[in-house]
Amino acid sequence: MWLFVFFDLPVKTKKQRKDAATFRKYLEKDGFSMLQFSVYMRHCASRESMEAHIGRVKAAIPKLGKVSMLKVTDKQYGDIINYCGKEIENLPDTPRQLEFF
Repeated sequence: MWLFVFFDLPVKTKKQRKDAATFRKYLEKDGFSMLQFSVYMRHCASRESMEAHIGRVKAAIPKLGKVSMLKVTDKQYGDIINYCGKEIENLPDTPRQLEFF
């Protein structure tokens, strides 16, 4: 499954810019990749893992601004079409699940 985080955070004051940067850095530290400037995504191997990441993101949300999260299955994500200019951009490979023997 994939977890998308969309956000619009105010950046008018120095503190707001710092809070927005701290939130973006937190997402990257938690394993999210930037899809667009205010859209981050992360692959989660299980529903439990996804719920844990949702809880972490929720705890890191700044006081001001809007943050939305969207859960997407691998199959749904496989139907995404990304363009970079007029060229279709290939999807990143789905991370492999770690296996223990």
